[in-house]
Amino acid sequence: MIKSLDVKLAEVKASRASRTFILADAKDADMAFGVRAPGPRSYLSGRGASPAQFSPEVWTREEFGHRNLPEFLDIIREVTRQGLIDIMLMSASVNEQLSIKEGLFRDLPVTPAARANDATDVWAVRHGSYLKEPSQPFRSATIDHIQCGKHECPRDGGEFPGANLGLYSITFVNQLHQDRAALLAFKDFREEAERKKFRYFLEVFDPNVASGVAPEKLGEFINDNILRSLAGVTEAGRPLFLKIAYHGPRFMEELAQYDPNLVVGVLGGSAGTTYDAFKLIHDAQKYGARVALFGRKINNAEHQLAFIEMLRLITDGRITPEEAVRAYHGVLQSCKIKPRLALEQDLALTDQSMSYGGESRARVQAAKPAASAPPKPVAARPSPTGQPETPASSPLWPRKADGSPDFEKMTSAQRGSYDRARLSRRLG
Repeated sequence: MIKSLDVKLAEVKASRASRTFILADAKDADMAFGVRAPGPRSYLSGRGASPAQFSPEVWTREEFGHRNLPEFLDIIREVTRQGLIDIMLMSASVNEQLSIKEGLFRDLPVTPAARANDATDVWAVRHGSYLKEPSQPFRSATIDHIQCGKHECPRDGGEFPGANLGLYSITFVNQLHQDRAALLAFKDFREEAERKKFRYFLEVFDPNVASGVAPEKLGEFINDNILRSLAGVTEAGRPLFLKIAYHGPRFMEELAQYDPNLVVGVLGGSAGTTYDAFKLIHDAQKYGARVALFGRKINNAEHQLAFIEMLRLITDGRITPEEAVRAYHGVLQSCKIKPRLALEQDLALTDQSMSYGGESRARVQAAKPAASAPPKPVAARPSPTGQPETPASSPLWPRKADGSPDFEKMTSAQRGSYDRARLSRRLG
């Protein structure tokens, strides 16, 4: 099966003007949060709940509030089969279950990936104090266990039943001994990955402790560290792409324009509002990013499939972030799902923490209200081709002579109405 990741990477490197965008769902939080990693039970897959034992005199499952691992795996399966993401990032153990034992990705265009290291700045356990200390390198997973689930993989065939793509993260804290240790560990990983023909992408976190770098200059500090560190690395040991915090247009453009062979991606950070996520992916793409890896933003969404589809519509240029928020709320309403925030609150932009232990802070900035509310969605019915249709007399959007939607003549409001109707049919 040809993987969409490989096709898109080739397109991005062939043309810097390409709008091709790679979308990844980061479902590797069990290597950071433990029990809380699967996220809130307010959203479950189509299979519903998995059995769990709770003593009612202590607490109920509703009071507990978190999904269990089987429910988490069901969501990963569902998102993967939806086919709108290009990469599914998992822990090594989840990768073993879904990639190696089940073969989930064998006949699908989605590429499986696993977190290849878990430095101490992702040790976000309850009551722990690890996040207060400067990040130190550490690896639970091994490349062989990611590739084949064993200590040593047979290497004659060149194919592996598990993932052959990993995320390696590094955190520069502006302390000589800490950053040197992190780079030495990264060097060891790169050399092993090259020997074992293991592909990886590089995640660079902002400092997880006070670094002495002013917040408005963090983009310069991170960009220079990335380019300096990779300057001594030849093509055979380089990452497929980067995953970094979005520090704004200037710093994204500065890094993206530096080397056309260096593909830049953004990380999502804390959950925030729906508009935070949609605006982030829109702006990052506008200023040069070609990849986004969203973990908590997807995992905490009220409807993960609808949320992902909105991200794809934004990166395809078919809908604006503001329209996407309204369309997403329309889908929630049609599915009778109560949103976490009211629509106007969900259209607010907040400061987003990019560390595992950080919290969002309110920011006095919001999306401009639409000039007029888009029409309410109508129930869409599937056509013989699988595309959504509405009655021929519908005035919601322009149509071609054959009855199919005419996207070139649609206004923004009409596009939003069309997409909500389509999503209501697919997800309702």
